[in-house]
Amino acid sequence: MIELFDPNDSRAARNKANILGFYDLVINQKKSEEFVAKFISPAYVQHNPLIADGPDALGKFFGQITRERAQARVVVHKIIAVDDYVWAHVNFLNLFNDDPNDAGIAGVDIYRMDADGKAVEHWDTLQLVGDPKNSAPWLAPNAPRANPNGMF
Repeated sequence: MIELFDPNDSRAARNKANILGFYDLVINQKKSEEFVAKFISPAYVQHNPLIADGPDALGKFFGQITRERAQARVVVHKIIAVDDYVWAHVNFLNLFNDDPNDAGIAGVDIYRMDADGKAVEHWDTLQLVGDPKNSAPWLAPNAPRANPNGMF
């Protein structure tokens, strides 16, 4: 994992650690309802139209996914923390299927953190990772890769 933050900025270091903790406990350890409030502010504003505002809605969303998908997990590849913002380049695996060969969904999550180190606002961009024969499943199904570069 690539981490970029100023270790002398205690706020940025705490915010980075909190987002990594969120991914681990809420998604990878499948403890969303128990731990979401530890990382998400009651005033949480969600910009992904599939999830309602607030920590309860986020906990229920990931709770349902992790109950239905035993292999659901997230891998953080890059994380950047500056002041009250954290950006994470992640790979969500098996969120919507049980395929052991699932290449997952690449995501860039952007969090705005409050003074207590909780996420108060979130934006994301998501893209299916695809494979060499089907590089852009949503946009251009069955289009082969134009380059050998991976998503991560």
